[in-house]
Order: sequence, then C-alpha cells, then structure tokens
Amino acid sequence: MCGLPRSSDPNVLVGFETNDDCGVYRLGPDLAIVQSVDVLTPVVDDPWVFGQIAAANALSDLYAMGAEPRTALNILALPPDLPDKQIARDILRGGFEKLTEGGAAVIGGHTIQDPELKYGVCVTGVIRPDRILRNANARPGDVLVLTKAIGTGVVATAIKGGLASEQHAAGAAASMARLNAMAARAALDLGAQACTDVTGFGLLGHLLEMVEASGVGAVIESARVPLLPGALDYCGMGMVPAATGRNKEFFSPRVEVRGSVSDVLLDLLYDPQTSGGLLVPLVAGAALAERLHAAGLVEAAVIGRIVPEPKGRVVVV
Repeated sequence: MCGLPRSSDPNVLVGFETNDDCGVYRLGPDLAIVQSVDVLTPVVDDPWVFGQIAAANALSDLYAMGAEPRTALNILALPPDLPDKQIARDILRGGFEKLTEGGAAVIGGHTIQDPELKYGVCVTGVIRPDRILRNANARPGDVLVLTKAIGTGVVATAIKGGLASEQHAAGAAASMARLNAMAARAALDLGAQACTDVTGFGLLGHLLEMVEASGVGAVIESARVPLLPGALDYCGMGMVPAATGRNKEFFSPRVEVRGSVSDVLLDLLYDPQTSGGLLVPLVAGAALAERLHAAGLVEAAVIGRIVPEPKGRVVVV
C-alpha cells in the first residue's frame, strides 16, 4: 500500500494506516460498517472443511475489530481442469454453514477461472464507533491474552508432506474452523480497547504491528504460548512453511530474544497462521483467560504484557 493515496473522507474511521484488520466507515453517530476480505488456497484435503476454515478466517477480521458480522460475498477461483464440480459445491457449503453460524447472510459472490483453487470471503459487519477495537490502543500495564494455540502453518506443511498424524491434522483443522466470536465478546465485556487476530505474519509479526501503532513495547513469555499438538515436533523436523522465513527476515530486527528460547520455538512464533486466535491486550487479561477456559476454550493463555519501552519492539523470554 506504500505510496497509494489515502481517503480524505472524514467518515473513514479506520483505513490502512495502522495495519488494522478491517476498514471502518461511519454511517451515523451510532453506526459504522466494518469490512474485510481474505482468500486462501487449500490448507486441508477435505473441501467442506476448507470452506469452513476460509470463512472462519475471513470472519476473524471482524471479530478482531469488535464487530458483529452481517453479510458475506463469496470469492471462488476454480481450475479449468477441476475433476469434480462437487468439490466447489462442498467448499461453498462449508463456507455457508460457518458464515451462517457467525450471523452473516451470504448474499452473492464471484467465480473466476484460475490455475490454482482458491476460496475466500468479503465480509461486512456493524459496530458502534465508540466500541472499535484498534491496533493502536494497546497500553502499558495491559496483559496479553492469546485465544488459540499456534502452529497451523507447520501442521499444514506436515499434512502436505504426508507426515502429520490424523489426530494432529484434525486438531489443527478444528482450531482453524472455530470462530473467534465468543472470545471477542468476552474481551469487549471485560473492557478491551485493542485487539488483532494472528494470521499470516505470525504471532510476533502481528504483535509488532500492534506495538508500533500503539507506541509501546511488549514482552512475550515463550513458554506460556499455547502450541497445537505436534507443532513443536514437526517444526523440529523442518516442516516449516516458506512464509516463516520471510516473516523472520522482516520482523526479527525488531525482536530481542533473551534467555534460552530454542530456535524451534522461536520459529513457531513466526509461523504464519490460518484462522488463528485473537491477541488481546487488556488489564483484565487473567480474567479473560479464566472466562474462556470456563467456556471450553482451554487453549487461551496469558502470554505476556505490554510495556512502555522499548517502543515498537518485542522482547521474547
């Protein structure tokens, strides 16, 4: 987006200046629309599950802003030699079911021919302008809560390599297909002012976006970061997606590692996530984790804190 003109419309409450998860446009004093779009290539073999994951991934951006989903438009790219049209139907069925679960009405979409199968969703939600969760609102004293385990990129790579166990593959798929709706509502109830979801830039990349936008720093306690079953082993075997290396190259100059953090665990902190959890800084972080545990989201964990210095940097211990 560097060098592109920016809107001067005063009703644009959130644009792309701070790398927030969605754009927000004010319709009136008490109502704004929240919009995002995301497209994925398959991360699992089952087309119905893939549709669910892609839809959950798109809705996650709305939840990260504190919005309630309202509408959705499908985006489907199909190879000309797709062997079975049922694959496309199953993808759209999975997406429809997950979007409906999230409260979004599917009102259309667009299909194109493409050499590689892709599916995504453009989603629109609503929010009160005074309830927006923004990247730029993290404050010193906030506790960092992560609501899902990380490692989807590594497990997906192991699946593609034929090395992932059925149990580990199913666990990763279930995590990716789970909506972040409950976590977002609990965070808002407890007074959260900032939030992001952990996706392609990995845990450290998205946290860095937040601390830079907020003018603060952060400390991550690596031993407390929840990991998907099998992720540490697969990462140690070299089942690391190419994007992990790109994330590490780009973000590591702003990351300081202290103590005995293993290289394998550090790689997982850069692992690109699909439909990852919410990363929420708030004073009542422990209470949020407890509430999510009580609701069955046992992976949720306090993983660190926001600090005043060093600004725009993350310390991993």
